[in-house]
Amino acid sequence: MLNGALFSVDYSEMVIVRDIDFYSLCEHHLLPFFGRCHVAYIPNGRVIGLSKIPRLVDIFSRRLQLQERMTNQIAETIREKIDPVGVAVVCEGTHLCMAMRGVQKQNSYTITSAMIGAFRDNARTRMEFLELLKQRSPGLGGLLGVEPVGVTCLDE
Repeated sequence: MLNGALFSVDYSEMVIVRDIDFYSLCEHHLLPFFGRCHVAYIPNGRVIGLSKIPRLVDIFSRRLQLQERMTNQIAETIREKIDPVGVAVVCEGTHLCMAMRGVQKQNSYTITSAMIGAFRDNARTRMEFLELLKQRSPGLGGLLGVEPVGVTCLDE
């Protein structure tokens, strides 16, 4: 599943890959659900290649699925593969089974979470992760302190 993309490293701070798009099919209603997944872990001597985290999300989402199960499967797989200090997974999904049939609530979405190890046991660690999810990324230009190419101000 991870194809050997495990690396020994002396790093013990939180690693987060966020805003991973997913698309799945509800096993109860055979209707799509889709959204974003955020994954964090605290390494314990080993890290996963960053591109493997979205790949894990894809592996578990591209099947008949329940969002609750998918969230746990992602977290448990990371726990099994690298035995980190902690793992946190939060998935936010829009379910067409809720929008198209039954209650017909088009603007609702579902949030599921799986917290393992330090994320479950330590409120400060969990809060740090959840606070970082609230922040919007400045984009590459904001990180580098430059404006993206082709962007002009129309007010001048």
